Amino acid sequence: MKFKAITLILACTMLSACQTANHVEVIAGEQTITPLHKEGEREGRFHNLYPGKKTYPTTCKSNCYPTSPKLQCEKDSENCQFIGEQLPINLNTGFSLRWLGHAGFMIRTPNGQQVLLDPVKEQFDSPVDLAFRLASGFYRQPGDWLTDSELKNLDAVMYSHIHYDHFNKADIEEIGNKPRYLTPLGMADNFPTGGFNISEMAWYAKTNIGDLAIHALPAHHFSSRVLVPFIYEDNDKDLWNGWLLEQNGSSLFFAGDTGYSKHFSDIQQKYGDIDVCLMPIASYYSEDNPKWYRYVHTTPEDALTAAQELNCKIMIPWGYGNSSWKMGDRTSHSALLRLLYMHKKMGSKIPLHIFNEGESIKL
Repeated sequence: MKFKAITLILACTMLSACQTANHVEVIAGEQTITPLHKEGEREGRFHNLYPGKKTYPTTCKSNCYPTSPKLQCEKDSENCQFIGEQLPINLNTGFSLRWLGHAGFMIRTPNGQQVLLDPVKEQFDSPVDLAFRLASGFYRQPGDWLTDSELKNLDAVMYSHIHYDHFNKADIEEIGNKPRYLTPLGMADNFPTGGFNISEMAWYAKTNIGDLAIHALPAHHFSSRVLVPFIYEDNDKDLWNGWLLEQNGSSLFFAGDTGYSKHFSDIQQKYGDIDVCLMPIASYYSEDNPKWYRYVHTTPEDALTAAQELNCKIMIPWGYGNSSWKMGDRTSHSALLRLLYMHKKMGSKIPLHIFNEGESIKL
């Protein structure tokens, strides 16, 4: 009996040692924004900077998805590859980036830091992946992922918000606790325990990793992850961010999931013109609730308008693709077809660079 007790104590001690507490810091304060409801039933929950009814500068109303010779598809704009000629890019930012699929990007900065944006390797976290499968009958086709060398040499992992298609706990455990994790406010308590170094950042907060400046920026979205009917919900308990990287006078903007609002012009006024803009173009379509879907996700024409307001030197779209969950989309590549069509119809002067999953570019 005594031996069993000692064994149990040792086992508990070893388990506790494995579950090292996370280190969490909050970066907020003067000249930052923490958009919390101050009173009412939403007190303590986050909100957007510009809520309320929206007016959109441009809306495609008919024939929005014409076929394009630039896309080679298996059938009806499904399972496609972009085969069009890429426009020449007259930039020298030093940023290299690879699209992992959906919202995930691997970034190498001009001075060599390696940064990961919204990585999700395969499916949703369990058990939601199974529920999604049973409800919709669809799993995503996994996109590209990091090599062992890249995983070992990450400097930072950045998340825009806690939705399952942008944040996966199983991936965090694989990535490990060597890199620094940057998140919106309130998000750290969604992490597994394991000695992770997490910085929660308010809108317009700034931090540095070496000489890489990282700014947390507003987005127009919402957050939710857990729902136990009549017992618990976490709607808007955690904030949602965009991100701006600056180094050697060059800038890269990741919009995160967002609808169109005045926050884009606010960002340009504060930081100036942006070199590289990673812009979402999907998840806006819904027959049942189209206003809500567009309220929190940019249509391709909204993304083009936002890129113009940011004075982007190049726009790289994301959210479509063979590794998307097609939530709020007609097909895997319908959003890209609409983007190509509206880019021409709107006469946009902002160059586009179109990725297939796993492709990379140095800008």
